[in-house]
Amino acid sequence: MSTAQGRALRRSRLPFFFKKLLQQKVLVAMSVPFLLWLVLFKYVPLWGWTIAFQKFRPAKGLFDQEWVGWKNFAFLFQDDTFYQVLRNTIVMSTINLVFGFVTAITLAILLNELRHILFKRVVQTISYLPHFISWVVAASIVSSALSPEGIINILLVKLHIIEQPILWLGKGEYFWGIIGSAEVWKNVGWNTIIYLAAITTIDPAQYEAAEIDGANRFQRIGYITLPGLKSVIVILLIMNLGHILESGFEPQYLLGNGMTVEYSDNLDIFVLKYGMDMSNYSLATAAGIFKTAVSFIFLLSANGIAKRLGESRLF
Repeated sequence: MSTAQGRALRRSRLPFFFKKLLQQKVLVAMSVPFLLWLVLFKYVPLWGWTIAFQKFRPAKGLFDQEWVGWKNFAFLFQDDTFYQVLRNTIVMSTINLVFGFVTAITLAILLNELRHILFKRVVQTISYLPHFISWVVAASIVSSALSPEGIINILLVKLHIIEQPILWLGKGEYFWGIIGSAEVWKNVGWNTIIYLAAITTIDPAQYEAAEIDGANRFQRIGYITLPGLKSVIVILLIMNLGHILESGFEPQYLLGNGMTVEYSDNLDIFVLKYGMDMSNYSLATAAGIFKTAVSFIFLLSANGIAKRLGESRLF
């Protein structure tokens, strides 16, 4: 196709685009508040990134600050604490990612296999409820359950698995597992919704044909259900890899303490401590930019790999 033909084709598409836009004017009007929110709260604040290249002092204007270039980033990558919180962030995020996917997919498949509708609805409701509890309340429940007099220690002692109660939240090496388990307990029910919705799109005739051919329940899951969920799993995996440096804030902040700080502090807490406690806003902003840049690279890389492998992708 020549350049002139390409321009003519684009010009012919423009009236169709505006005509389609006019036909969907109600949907366009409904999207305006969201677009305004997106611009005001997601794009306009990006001007604040200039703080990372300054020696920021709150008393001065944004463009009256002392510019220091990449000094804050250089200090960031020379700070041992930064590498410690980066390790904690990646490990906790990976644990949440793996646990979250495995448990949500497993629960969705198990719920789909239930034939007793009332029991299925009860299980779904119970699994959803923790998602609507704030992390302040959820952290209090976890702390109570893991205390020396809590239900976990009582059960383990009664079952003779341990001899004495363990101070679970007082030992850093247990913290990552506790966070992963708490995240699963709180969000597994909510995370199953999209998988259950994806399962409903699978043609029931496939299950009927497999059953006629003699396939048992596990074979139907392995050869029909899981392949039917493949595209959804890939899309969600790509999206979650874009948040690989966001392991959470509330659970780590609420459940962490001085005895577990080497394992509980992550990038979000690092930014809070430097930005608010130490008033080093420039370094905190530099850490935030680093987190965003790495997340963006992970998102593009995961999407590119999915495209090369012929899998579903975001764009």
